Amino acid sequence: MIGILIITHGTLGEALIQCACHVLNRRPAQLTQLGVSAADDPLDLLPTAKAMLNSVDSGDGVLVLTDLYGATPANIAGKLAKPGQIECIAGINMPMLLRVLNYRDKNTIQTVVTKAISGGCDGVMQMKVDRDAKS
Repeated sequence: MIGILIITHGTLGEALIQCACHVLNRRPAQLTQLGVSAADDPLDLLPTAKAMLNSVDSGDGVLVLTDLYGATPANIAGKLAKPGQIECIAGINMPMLLRVLNYRDKNTIQTVVTKAISGGCDGVMQMKVDRDAKS
C-alpha cells in the first residue's frame, strides 16, 4: 500500500484527515500529517518529515500531499521527493485525498498520482442551485 504524508500550513492536514475519517467511517492506515506554523524553521522540520515519511512507507512508495505550491510546506515536501518512490503533489483538497485513499491499495505510485490530480480537479465545480426551490 502506498503511504500518504500530508504537509500543510497549520492544522489543515489534520482537518483533512478528520474529514476523511468521517467520510470513510475509519482512520486509514499509513496516513500521517505534519503541520507547519509561521514560527517553524523548515530545516528543523526536515528530520521530522523524513521520520514521518519512513513511518508510512511499507516499500510501495509514499505520496506527499501539500497545500500550496511554492510555500514552506511544499518546499519541505520537495526535499523529500525521489521520483518513482516518493512523489509530491501540491493543491490538496478533500476530493484528492479521498481519491488517493481509494486507489492506493493495488496501484502503482504513478497511477495514484494521476488519480489524485484528476480527483482534485474533478472535485472542483460550480454547484447548480434551483432558486425556485423552497427551503
